[in-house]
Amino acid sequence: MNQVNLGQLFRACNPTYTLDLSKESDRRYYIDFTAVRGNNIIRELQRTIVLSGDEATCQLFTGHIGCGKSTELSELKTKLEQDGFHVVYFRSSQDLDPADVDISDILLAIARQVSHSLEEAGIRLQPNRFQELLQDTVNLLNSDVTGLNLKIPKGGNWGVKTDKGKSILSLGIAEITTKARNSNTIRTFLRQHLEPRVNNILEALNQELIIPAQQQLKAANQAGLVVIVDDLDRIDNKTRSGETSQPEYLFVERGEQLKRLQCHLVYTIPLVLNFSNEKENLVNRFGVDPKLLPMVRVQERDGSICEQGLALLRQMILARAFPLVESEQRLNLISELFDSPQTLDRLCTISGGHVRNLLVLCYKCLQIEDPPITRQLLEKVITQRRTELTRAITPDEWELLKKVKDQQAVNGEEEYQTLLKSLFVFEYWDDVGGWFVINPLLDNG
Repeated sequence: MNQVNLGQLFRACNPTYTLDLSKESDRRYYIDFTAVRGNNIIRELQRTIVLSGDEATCQLFTGHIGCGKSTELSELKTKLEQDGFHVVYFRSSQDLDPADVDISDILLAIARQVSHSLEEAGIRLQPNRFQELLQDTVNLLNSDVTGLNLKIPKGGNWGVKTDKGKSILSLGIAEITTKARNSNTIRTFLRQHLEPRVNNILEALNQELIIPAQQQLKAANQAGLVVIVDDLDRIDNKTRSGETSQPEYLFVERGEQLKRLQCHLVYTIPLVLNFSNEKENLVNRFGVDPKLLPMVRVQERDGSICEQGLALLRQMILARAFPLVESEQRLNLISELFDSPQTLDRLCTISGGHVRNLLVLCYKCLQIEDPPITRQLLEKVITQRRTELTRAITPDEWELLKKVKDQQAVNGEEEYQTLLKSLFVFEYWDDVGGWFVINPLLDNG
Protein backbone atom coordinates (compact mmCIF):
# COMPACT_ATOMS: atom_id res chain seq x y z
CA MET A 1 0.00 0.00 0.00
CA ASN A 2 2.83 2.40 0.85
CA GLN A 3 5.21 1.22 -1.86
CA VAL A 4 7.39 4.02 -3.22
CA ASN A 5 6.09 5.68 -6.39
CA LEU A 6 9.47 6.09 -8.08
CA GLY A 7 8.38 8.68 -10.66
CA GLN A 8 6.66 10.85 -8.07
CA LEU A 9 9.64 10.58 -5.71
CA PHE A 10 12.12 11.44 -8.47
CA ARG A 11 10.17 14.57 -9.43
CA ALA A 12 9.68 15.56 -5.78
CA CYS A 13 13.45 15.39 -5.16
CA ASN A 14 14.35 17.54 -8.16
CA PRO A 15 16.59 20.20 -6.54
CA THR A 16 15.64 22.83 -9.14
CA TYR A 17 11.94 22.74 -8.17
CA THR A 18 10.67 25.28 -5.63
CA LEU A 19 7.63 24.34 -3.59
CA ASP A 20 4.49 26.40 -4.15
CA LEU A 21 2.73 26.10 -0.82
CA SER A 22 -0.56 27.40 -2.24
CA LYS A 23 -0.82 23.95 -3.87
CA GLU A 24 -1.97 21.18 -1.56
CA SER A 25 0.22 18.69 -3.43
CA ASP A 26 3.33 20.75 -2.61
CA ARG A 27 2.28 21.59 0.95
CA ARG A 28 2.49 17.91 1.81
CA TYR A 29 6.24 18.12 1.25
CA TYR A 30 6.76 21.18 3.46
CA ILE A 31 8.69 20.74 6.70
CA ASP A 32 8.77 23.57 9.25
CA PHE A 33 12.44 23.98 10.23
CA THR A 34 11.84 27.01 12.47
CA ALA A 35 12.95 25.25 15.65
CA VAL A 36 16.43 24.60 14.22
CA ARG A 37 16.95 27.86 12.31
CA GLY A 38 17.52 29.99 15.42
CA ASN A 39 14.64 32.42 14.86
CA ASN A 40 11.14 32.32 13.41
CA ILE A 41 11.95 34.71 10.56
CA ILE A 42 8.70 34.24 8.66
CA ARG A 43 6.64 34.98 11.78
CA GLU A 44 8.69 38.16 12.34
CA LEU A 45 8.05 39.33 8.76
CA GLN A 46 4.36 38.48 9.10
CA ARG A 47 3.90 40.22 12.46
CA THR A 48 5.62 43.38 11.22
CA ILE A 49 3.15 43.60 8.34
CA VAL A 50 0.04 42.70 10.35
CA LEU A 51 0.80 44.96 13.32
CA SER A 52 1.69 47.94 11.10
CA GLY A 53 -1.85 48.13 9.76
CA ASP A 54 -2.19 50.81 7.07
CA GLU A 55 1.37 52.07 7.54
CA ALA A 56 3.60 50.87 4.68
CA THR A 57 6.57 48.68 5.64
CA CYS A 58 9.72 47.59 3.79
CA GLN A 59 11.61 44.51 5.00
CA LEU A 60 14.74 42.76 3.72
CA PHE A 61 15.21 38.99 3.60
CA THR A 62 18.43 37.13 2.85
CA GLY A 63 20.10 33.77 3.28
CA HIS A 64 22.53 31.29 1.84
CA ILE A 65 22.16 29.89 -1.66
CA GLY A 66 19.79 26.92 -1.65
CA CYS A 67 18.80 27.18 2.02
CA GLY A 68 15.06 27.43 1.26
CA LYS A 69 14.32 31.17 1.01
CA SER A 70 11.77 30.89 -1.79
CA THR A 71 9.90 28.10 -0.02
CA GLU A 72 9.73 30.16 3.17
CA LEU A 73 8.50 33.20 1.23
CA SER A 74 5.78 30.98 -0.23
CA GLU A 75 4.82 30.13 3.35
CA LEU A 76 4.79 33.86 4.22
CA LYS A 77 2.48 34.51 1.26
CA THR A 78 0.10 31.78 2.45
CA LYS A 79 0.02 33.12 6.02
CA LEU A 80 -0.56 36.73 4.91
CA GLU A 81 -3.40 35.66 2.63
CA GLN A 82 -4.96 33.92 5.62
CA ASP A 83 -4.64 37.28 7.42
CA GLY A 84 -6.69 38.89 4.64
CA PHE A 85 -3.94 40.53 2.57
CA HIS A 86 -3.71 40.54 -1.21
CA VAL A 87 -0.17 39.27 -1.80
CA VAL A 88 1.78 39.74 -5.03
CA TYR A 89 4.73 37.34 -4.96
CA PHE A 90 7.02 37.08 -7.95
CA ARG A 91 10.50 35.93 -8.87
CA SER A 92 12.34 38.88 -10.35
CA SER A 93 14.61 36.60 -12.39
CA GLN A 94 11.68 36.25 -14.80
CA ASP A 95 11.94 39.96 -15.63
CA LEU A 96 15.53 40.97 -14.87
CA ASP A 97 19.04 40.02 -15.91
CA PRO A 98 20.85 39.51 -12.56
CA ALA A 99 24.13 40.59 -14.13
CA ASP A 100 22.79 44.05 -14.97
CA VAL A 101 19.98 45.62 -12.91
CA ASP A 102 18.93 49.19 -12.21
CA ILE A 103 16.18 50.74 -10.12
CA SER A 104 13.93 51.45 -13.11
CA ASP A 105 14.13 47.74 -14.08
CA ILE A 106 12.93 46.69 -10.62
CA LEU A 107 10.12 49.25 -10.57
CA LEU A 108 8.87 48.22 -14.02
CA ALA A 109 8.89 44.58 -12.95
CA ILE A 110 6.86 45.47 -9.85
CA ALA A 111 4.43 47.52 -11.93
CA ARG A 112 3.87 44.64 -14.34
CA GLN A 113 3.37 41.99 -11.68
CA VAL A 114 1.20 44.15 -9.42
CA SER A 115 -1.06 45.38 -12.24
CA HIS A 116 -1.59 41.85 -13.54
CA SER A 117 -2.31 40.41 -10.07
CA LEU A 118 -4.73 43.20 -9.18
CA GLU A 119 -6.61 42.83 -12.46
CA GLU A 120 -6.88 39.09 -11.81
CA ALA A 121 -8.46 39.95 -8.45
CA GLY A 122 -11.01 42.26 -10.09
CA ILE A 123 -9.37 45.54 -9.01
CA ARG A 124 -10.09 48.24 -11.61
CA LEU A 125 -7.22 50.57 -12.44
CA GLN A 126 -6.87 53.76 -14.50
CA PRO A 127 -3.09 54.08 -15.08
CA ASN A 128 -3.20 56.97 -17.54
CA ARG A 129 0.19 58.43 -16.61
CA PHE A 130 1.75 55.02 -17.00
CA GLN A 131 0.18 54.76 -20.43
CA GLU A 132 1.82 58.03 -21.45
CA LEU A 133 5.16 57.00 -19.93
CA LEU A 134 5.22 53.66 -21.73
CA GLN A 135 4.10 55.13 -25.02
CA ASP A 136 6.85 57.77 -24.83
CA THR A 137 9.34 55.03 -24.03
CA VAL A 138 8.25 52.92 -27.01
CA ASN A 139 8.43 55.90 -29.35
CA LEU A 140 11.95 56.69 -28.13
CA LEU A 141 13.19 53.11 -28.48
CA ASN A 142 11.73 52.77 -31.96
CA SER A 143 13.46 55.97 -33.06
CA ASP A 144 16.84 55.13 -31.47
CA VAL A 145 17.13 51.37 -32.13
CA THR A 146 17.26 50.53 -35.83
CA GLY A 147 14.71 47.95 -36.93
CA LEU A 148 13.17 47.48 -33.46
CA ASN A 149 9.55 48.30 -34.40
CA LEU A 150 8.39 47.78 -30.82
CA LYS A 151 4.62 47.69 -30.43
CA ILE A 152 2.48 47.63 -27.31
CA PRO A 153 -1.23 46.92 -26.94
CA LYS A 154 -3.53 49.84 -27.49
CA GLY A 155 -6.57 50.76 -25.47
CA GLY A 156 -8.24 53.74 -23.88
CA ASN A 157 -8.29 52.18 -20.42
CA TRP A 158 -5.05 50.41 -19.64
CA GLY A 159 -6.70 48.63 -16.75
CA VAL A 160 -8.97 46.71 -19.14
CA LYS A 161 -8.15 43.07 -19.80
CA THR A 162 -7.43 41.80 -23.28
CA ASP A 163 -9.02 38.69 -24.72
CA LYS A 164 -6.00 36.80 -23.33
CA GLY A 165 -7.02 37.75 -19.80
CA LYS A 166 -4.10 40.09 -19.12
CA SER A 167 -4.32 43.82 -18.58
CA ILE A 168 -3.05 46.13 -21.30
CA LEU A 169 -0.69 47.74 -18.78
CA SER A 170 1.01 44.47 -17.78
CA LEU A 171 1.27 43.39 -21.42
CA GLY A 172 2.76 46.72 -22.42
CA ILE A 173 5.40 46.59 -19.69
CA ALA A 174 6.15 42.95 -20.50
CA GLU A 175 6.76 43.81 -24.14
CA ILE A 176 9.32 46.45 -23.17
CA THR A 177 11.08 44.54 -20.39
CA THR A 178 11.38 41.35 -22.44
CA LYS A 179 13.11 43.23 -25.25
CA ALA A 180 15.39 44.99 -22.75
CA ARG A 181 16.30 41.81 -20.89
CA ASN A 182 17.52 40.21 -24.10
CA SER A 183 19.43 43.19 -25.53
CA ASN A 184 22.14 45.31 -23.95
CA THR A 185 21.53 48.03 -26.55
CA ILE A 186 17.82 48.30 -25.79
CA ARG A 187 18.49 48.13 -22.06
CA THR A 188 20.94 51.03 -22.32
CA PHE A 189 18.53 53.24 -24.25
CA LEU A 190 15.67 52.30 -21.92
CA ARG A 191 17.63 53.32 -18.84
CA GLN A 192 18.80 56.56 -20.37
CA HIS A 193 15.13 57.40 -20.78
CA LEU A 194 13.73 56.00 -17.53
CA GLU A 195 16.38 56.58 -14.85
CA PRO A 196 15.88 60.41 -14.83
CA ARG A 197 12.15 59.66 -14.49
CA VAL A 198 12.34 57.22 -11.55
CA ASN A 199 10.55 59.65 -9.24
CA ASN A 200 7.78 60.02 -11.84
CA ILE A 201 7.52 56.23 -12.09
CA LEU A 202 7.25 55.96 -8.30
CA GLU A 203 4.55 58.63 -8.16
CA ALA A 204 2.57 56.97 -10.96
CA LEU A 205 2.93 53.57 -9.27
CA ASN A 206 1.62 54.95 -6.00
CA GLN A 207 -1.11 57.22 -7.34
CA GLU A 208 -2.46 55.03 -10.17
CA LEU A 209 -1.88 51.49 -8.95
CA ILE A 210 -1.08 51.05 -5.29
CA ILE A 211 -3.20 53.65 -3.50
CA PRO A 212 -6.35 52.98 -5.60
CA ALA A 213 -5.80 49.25 -5.09
CA GLN A 214 -5.46 49.71 -1.32
CA GLN A 215 -8.75 51.64 -1.26
CA GLN A 216 -10.60 48.98 -3.23
CA LEU A 217 -9.11 46.16 -1.15
CA LYS A 218 -10.20 47.89 2.07
CA ALA A 219 -13.69 48.38 0.64
CA ALA A 220 -13.79 44.62 0.03
CA ASN A 221 -12.78 44.01 3.68
CA GLN A 222 -9.25 42.94 2.81
CA ALA A 223 -6.28 43.99 4.94
CA GLY A 224 -4.22 45.60 2.18
CA LEU A 225 -1.51 44.96 -0.40
CA VAL A 226 1.79 43.13 0.11
CA VAL A 227 4.47 42.84 -2.59
CA ILE A 228 7.17 40.16 -2.19
CA VAL A 229 10.05 40.43 -4.67
CA ASP A 230 12.10 37.23 -4.71
CA ASP A 231 15.43 36.44 -6.46
CA LEU A 232 16.97 39.90 -5.98
CA ASP A 233 19.47 38.03 -3.81
CA ARG A 234 20.85 36.59 -7.07
CA ILE A 235 22.06 39.98 -8.31
CA ASP A 236 25.73 39.79 -9.31
CA ASN A 237 28.24 41.32 -6.93
CA LYS A 238 30.10 43.07 -9.72
CA THR A 239 31.63 46.53 -9.38
CA ARG A 240 29.31 49.10 -10.86
CA SER A 241 31.15 52.40 -10.62
CA GLY A 242 34.25 53.28 -8.65
CA GLU A 243 34.36 50.82 -5.76
CA THR A 244 30.58 50.45 -5.41
CA SER A 245 29.20 46.98 -6.02
CA GLN A 246 25.87 46.43 -7.76
CA PRO A 247 24.10 45.28 -4.55
CA GLU A 248 25.42 48.32 -2.62
CA TYR A 249 24.33 50.64 -5.43
CA LEU A 250 20.78 49.25 -5.55
CA PHE A 251 20.04 48.75 -1.87
CA VAL A 252 22.22 51.39 -0.20
CA GLU A 253 22.63 54.26 -2.66
CA ARG A 254 19.15 53.81 -4.18
CA GLY A 255 17.42 52.10 -1.27
CA GLU A 256 15.39 55.17 -0.40
CA GLN A 257 13.57 54.86 -3.71
CA LEU A 258 12.96 51.13 -3.36
CA LYS A 259 11.11 51.69 -0.07
CA ARG A 260 8.88 54.53 -1.31
CA LEU A 261 6.04 52.35 -2.60
CA GLN A 262 2.93 52.83 -0.44
CA CYS A 263 2.35 49.20 0.46
CA HIS A 264 4.01 46.43 2.43
CA LEU A 265 7.23 45.32 0.72
CA VAL A 266 9.58 42.38 1.20
CA TYR A 267 12.77 42.33 -0.90
CA THR A 268 15.28 39.52 -0.99
CA ILE A 269 18.82 40.92 -0.98
CA PRO A 270 22.26 39.40 -1.67
CA LEU A 271 23.83 37.83 1.41
CA VAL A 272 27.09 39.64 0.66
CA LEU A 273 25.51 42.83 2.05
CA ASN A 274 25.59 41.22 5.51
CA PHE A 275 29.40 41.17 5.23
CA SER A 276 29.80 44.53 3.53
CA ASN A 277 31.24 47.68 5.07
CA GLU A 278 27.98 49.27 3.95
CA LYS A 279 25.88 47.02 6.22
CA GLU A 280 25.13 49.79 8.75
CA ASN A 281 24.28 52.23 5.97
CA LEU A 282 21.88 49.62 4.61
CA VAL A 283 20.21 49.29 8.01
CA ASN A 284 19.98 53.07 8.37
CA ARG A 285 18.53 53.39 4.87
CA PHE A 286 15.72 50.90 5.45
CA GLY A 287 15.36 51.24 9.21
CA VAL A 288 15.48 47.44 9.67
CA ASP A 289 18.08 44.70 9.85
CA PRO A 290 17.94 42.13 7.03
CA LYS A 291 16.28 38.92 8.21
CA LEU A 292 18.72 36.04 7.74
CA LEU A 293 17.64 32.47 6.96
CA PRO A 294 20.52 30.14 7.97
CA MET A 295 21.00 26.42 7.34
CA VAL A 296 19.01 23.77 9.15
CA ARG A 297 21.08 23.02 12.24
CA VAL A 298 22.42 19.45 12.10
CA GLN A 299 25.19 20.04 14.62
CA GLU A 300 25.63 22.11 17.76
CA ARG A 301 28.46 24.51 18.58
CA ASP A 302 30.47 21.71 20.18
CA GLY A 303 30.18 19.57 17.02
CA SER A 304 27.64 17.14 18.48
CA ILE A 305 24.62 16.08 16.43
CA CYS A 306 21.52 18.27 16.69
CA GLU A 307 18.94 15.53 17.08
CA GLN A 308 15.98 17.80 16.38
CA GLY A 309 17.48 19.05 13.11
CA LEU A 310 18.36 15.50 12.06
CA ALA A 311 14.81 14.33 12.78
CA LEU A 312 13.32 17.10 10.63
CA LEU A 313 15.68 16.37 7.73
CA ARG A 314 14.66 12.72 7.89
CA GLN A 315 11.07 13.86 7.57
CA MET A 316 11.92 16.07 4.60
CA ILE A 317 13.18 13.07 2.61
CA LEU A 318 10.49 10.69 3.81
CA ALA A 319 7.75 13.21 2.99
CA ARG A 320 8.94 13.28 -0.63
CA ALA A 321 8.41 9.52 -0.79
CA PHE A 322 5.29 9.24 1.36
CA PRO A 323 3.47 12.59 1.26
CA LEU A 324 0.11 11.13 2.33
CA VAL A 325 1.49 9.27 5.38
CA GLU A 326 1.59 10.87 8.84
CA SER A 327 5.06 11.87 10.01
CA GLU A 328 5.36 9.28 12.78
CA GLN A 329 4.20 6.49 10.48
CA ARG A 330 6.77 7.46 7.83
CA LEU A 331 9.56 6.33 10.17
CA ASN A 332 8.23 2.77 9.80
CA LEU A 333 8.75 3.00 6.04
CA ILE A 334 12.45 3.90 5.98
CA SER A 335 13.32 0.39 4.76
CA GLU A 336 11.39 1.01 1.54
CA LEU A 337 13.63 3.96 0.73
CA PHE A 338 17.01 3.10 2.35
CA ASP A 339 18.84 -0.11 3.24
CA SER A 340 19.08 1.09 6.85
CA PRO A 341 18.14 4.07 9.06
CA GLN A 342 21.88 4.79 9.33
CA THR A 343 22.08 5.41 5.57
CA LEU A 344 19.28 7.97 5.80
CA ASP A 345 21.05 9.65 8.73
CA ARG A 346 24.31 9.71 6.80
CA LEU A 347 22.53 11.46 3.91
CA CYS A 348 21.04 14.06 6.26
CA THR A 349 24.23 14.83 8.19
CA ILE A 350 26.51 15.01 5.14
CA SER A 351 24.13 17.58 3.62
CA GLY A 352 25.05 19.94 6.45
CA GLY A 353 21.41 21.01 6.76
CA HIS A 354 21.58 22.64 3.33
CA VAL A 355 18.20 21.62 1.94
CA ARG A 356 19.16 21.83 -1.73
CA ASN A 357 22.33 19.80 -1.10
CA LEU A 358 20.16 17.18 0.59
CA LEU A 359 17.95 16.94 -2.49
CA VAL A 360 20.95 17.00 -4.87
CA LEU A 361 22.47 13.95 -3.16
CA CYS A 362 19.18 12.05 -3.01
CA TYR A 363 18.33 12.93 -6.62
CA LYS A 364 21.74 11.70 -7.79
CA CYS A 365 21.21 8.38 -6.03
CA LEU A 366 17.81 7.98 -7.70
CA GLN A 367 19.37 8.73 -11.09
CA ILE A 368 21.66 5.72 -10.63
CA GLU A 369 19.49 3.09 -8.93
CA ASP A 370 15.98 2.36 -7.65
CA PRO A 371 15.28 2.40 -3.90
CA PRO A 372 16.19 1.17 -1.41
CA ILE A 373 19.26 3.42 -1.56
CA THR A 374 22.26 1.50 -0.25
CA ARG A 375 25.08 2.88 1.87
CA GLN A 376 27.52 1.86 -0.88
CA LEU A 377 25.64 3.91 -3.49
CA LEU A 378 25.34 6.92 -1.17
CA GLU A 379 29.07 6.89 -0.41
CA LYS A 380 29.81 6.73 -4.14
CA VAL A 381 27.64 9.83 -4.74
CA ILE A 382 29.19 11.62 -1.74
CA THR A 383 32.68 10.96 -3.12
CA GLN A 384 31.67 12.34 -6.52
CA ARG A 385 30.23 15.50 -4.97
CA ARG A 386 33.29 15.95 -2.73
CA THR A 387 35.59 15.63 -5.74
CA GLU A 388 33.60 18.25 -7.66
CA LEU A 389 33.70 20.62 -4.70
CA THR A 390 37.38 20.22 -3.79
CA ARG A 391 38.54 20.64 -7.39
CA ALA A 392 37.94 24.40 -7.09
CA ILE A 393 39.74 24.93 -3.75
CA THR A 394 43.18 26.55 -3.76
CA PRO A 395 45.85 26.09 -1.04
CA ASP A 396 45.07 29.56 0.32
CA GLU A 397 41.41 28.64 0.56
CA TRP A 398 42.24 25.46 2.46
CA GLU A 399 44.04 27.66 4.99
CA LEU A 400 40.91 29.81 5.32
CA LEU A 401 38.84 26.68 5.87
CA LYS A 402 41.15 25.59 8.69
CA LYS A 403 40.68 29.02 10.26
CA VAL A 404 36.88 28.65 10.07
CA LYS A 405 37.09 25.23 11.68
CA ASP A 406 39.15 26.64 14.56
CA GLN A 407 37.29 29.93 15.06
CA GLN A 408 33.77 29.15 13.72
CA ALA A 409 33.75 32.62 12.17
CA VAL A 410 33.75 34.31 8.75
CA ASN A 411 34.72 37.99 8.56
CA GLY A 412 34.43 40.53 5.79
CA GLU A 413 33.34 40.53 2.19
CA GLU A 414 36.47 38.81 0.86
CA GLU A 415 35.97 35.76 3.08
CA TYR A 416 32.28 35.72 2.15
CA GLN A 417 33.15 35.64 -1.56
CA THR A 418 35.66 32.83 -1.03
CA LEU A 419 33.83 30.63 1.44
CA LEU A 420 30.09 31.20 1.58
CA LYS A 421 29.25 31.99 -2.02
CA SER A 422 31.06 28.80 -3.05
CA LEU A 423 29.21 26.79 -0.35
CA PHE A 424 32.50 25.79 1.27
CA VAL A 425 31.14 27.00 4.63
CA PHE A 426 27.66 26.92 6.21
CA GLU A 427 26.09 29.16 8.87
CA TYR A 428 23.97 27.92 11.78
CA TRP A 429 22.04 29.83 14.42
CA ASP A 430 20.70 28.94 17.85
CA ASP A 431 19.18 31.01 20.67
CA VAL A 432 22.56 32.59 21.41
CA GLY A 433 23.53 33.62 17.88
CA GLY A 434 25.28 32.34 14.79
CA TRP A 435 28.44 30.41 13.95
CA PHE A 436 30.08 28.89 10.87
CA VAL A 437 31.18 25.35 10.04
CA ILE A 438 32.91 23.74 7.07
CA ASN A 439 30.60 22.02 4.59
CA PRO A 440 30.60 18.39 5.86
CA LEU A 441 31.47 17.22 2.35
CA LEU A 442 34.84 18.92 2.86
CA ASP A 443 35.26 18.29 6.57
CA ASN A 444 34.94 14.55 6.02
CA GLY A 445 37.40 14.56 3.12
